Amino acid sequence: MSREYFIYNVPIFVLKETSDDINFSSFCVEAEKLISRNLFKNVEVIYIGEFEHLKDKAAVYADNAIYMSNTEITNFDLLENLIHELAHSLEESYAQFIYEDDLVREFRGKRERLMHLLNAEGFKRNSAIYQEIDYNIEFDTFLADEVGYPTLLTLTMGLFASPYGATSLQEYYANGFEKYFLDTPESVKSVSPVLYRKITGIIKGGL
Repeated sequence: MSREYFIYNVPIFVLKETSDDINFSSFCVEAEKLISRNLFKNVEVIYIGEFEHLKDKAAVYADNAIYMSNTEITNFDLLENLIHELAHSLEESYAQFIYEDDLVREFRGKRERLMHLLNAEGFKRNSAIYQEIDYNIEFDTFLADEVGYPTLLTLTMGLFASPYGATSLQEYYANGFEKYFLDTPESVKSVSPVLYRKITGIIKGGL
């Protein structure tokens, strides 16, 4: 039988048993402390369980719902997933504002810097792939399997909020959004000033 919780007026349905270390009441309280009600404007419901369309992902946003895996083991894991997918939900309202040319330039500049760092380490790819801003499975596989995330973590420190933020413009935005709330706004501002302005603009209503 499913259990139901709420973040503001958004219901959370826990459809499958989770880790004993998860405390959903505390999770809801913490989410409301971190995130204002208006940022849930496009989310009608949150489901936690086993879902085929998650595949190897921990969470997805689709059709005004956030789906999260029940395999996460701590409240912080759930908060990371929630805030990340909340960022994607806000693309529906603010995509034009978020993805203006200034953010594209910032992202491409970081990709170019990453290319030079990887080339210096012997991980060479055609430079054209670094100019692509959309998700590219070949590039993601190259980063994950050939470079490896331990190496990538070192090389992207101070460049991206996390290695996954290097995989596409959308994930660059969503990872920065996540860091803004779970680390500090200043940590995003120091690394990605344009992205920082976008996130603060969304918080103010897309200004």
